[in-house]
Amino acid sequence: MSKILIRGAKVLGGEPQDVLIDGATIAEVGVGLSAEGAEVVEAGGKVLLPGLVDLHTHLREPGREDSETVLTGTRAAASGGYTTVFAMANTFPVADTAGVVEQVYRLGQEHGYCDVQPIGAVTVALEGRKLAELGAMHESAAGVTVFSDDGKCVDDAVIMRRALEYVKAFGGVVAQHAQEPRLTEGAQMNEGIVSAELGLGGWPAVAEESIIARDVLLAEHVGSRVHICHLSTAGSVEIVRWAKSRGIDVTAEVTPHHLLLTDELVRTYNPVFKVNPPLRTERDVLALREALADGTIDIVATDHAPHPHEDKDCEWAAAAMGMVGLETALSVVQETMVDTGLLDWAQVADRMSVKPAQIGQAKGQGRPVSAGEPANLTLVDTEYRGSVDPAGFASRSRNTPYEGRELPGRVTHTWLRGKATLVDGKLT
Repeated sequence: MSKILIRGAKVLGGEPQDVLIDGATIAEVGVGLSAEGAEVVEAGGKVLLPGLVDLHTHLREPGREDSETVLTGTRAAASGGYTTVFAMANTFPVADTAGVVEQVYRLGQEHGYCDVQPIGAVTVALEGRKLAELGAMHESAAGVTVFSDDGKCVDDAVIMRRALEYVKAFGGVVAQHAQEPRLTEGAQMNEGIVSAELGLGGWPAVAEESIIARDVLLAEHVGSRVHICHLSTAGSVEIVRWAKSRGIDVTAEVTPHHLLLTDELVRTYNPVFKVNPPLRTERDVLALREALADGTIDIVATDHAPHPHEDKDCEWAAAAMGMVGLETALSVVQETMVDTGLLDWAQVADRMSVKPAQIGQAKGQGRPVSAGEPANLTLVDTEYRGSVDPAGFASRSRNTPYEGRELPGRVTHTWLRGKATLVDGKLT
């Protein structure tokens, strides 16, 4: 590969510097760099970050290619500045065997827009009754380290304990979708004033919080790692904060939409706002922002959940739950966390690249922007502000809650091991 000189980029939001890429590696970082024959990218003060890592993406393939494929999903990821995504296991067939996770892994390698690391199911067919082939998936070519039944909760405490014990042997982590099923039967939105006024089935905060409380205690008992998917309530924040104060090995994620949107939007009955866990209250949103800022919540993960038009363009009760998020995540984080002064760009890199890579053990990702490191990079025009138009998405699905909304920031370039996957906002 040829040399690339990124000139005048604000590395992690700092003073402008030049970054020289030689092949798959960052060769040099400094001021006034030059390289004969190098392709020059004039950054013009744009912010340069390590490539983003998403620990929670739904790529749908195999089985629901009408929603998304590994190709379209990774193109969407590159458009959003991601160089690695972790693909959830709720496919058809479920990714509960070495064969299925290897299929997803190899599809990611073939398409090349970003690295794809499959997440293995915790239980067979996501049914919560019998442990899946955790060891075989870990030992496969995919090298699975993260296991989740996301979309469903591992609600059986004995099964959850056994999963935690099993993954401890090879340093894996169980990522829990915290939802007590008995407390959410028929639930359509957050339980509160708005659900009462609209007459929709309520989804109480305690359904999430009770599972998190149980699982952090199980993790402490076993001495294993547990990760909390899409944490959404102020009470959940306090439980995780308490667990960390005890030294329990727990990490947690928050989605961009839970940092910005509230249950007041459900008054429109627009199914684009129907998501699992549901949009919560303004109080919850503010608590999540504070927790992400102080490190109680470790990372931002998109929970990118594509659905075809017919699954969302229907009455609220029949609509599928979920939102696409890969192509808007960084903009929402800039809006809610950077422009509000809660995080600087170095901290954004920590929450959206460094720590997700560490939790998922993504080799070569989330590394410093310095000489000798892999050239996995994202260039962001933080001064840009524009309206979200899903017609321009690379994702196969268009179920975004931000259509027509003005958001800041735009990813202009993405490099995966020195290879440009996005140039001037266009996929290569």
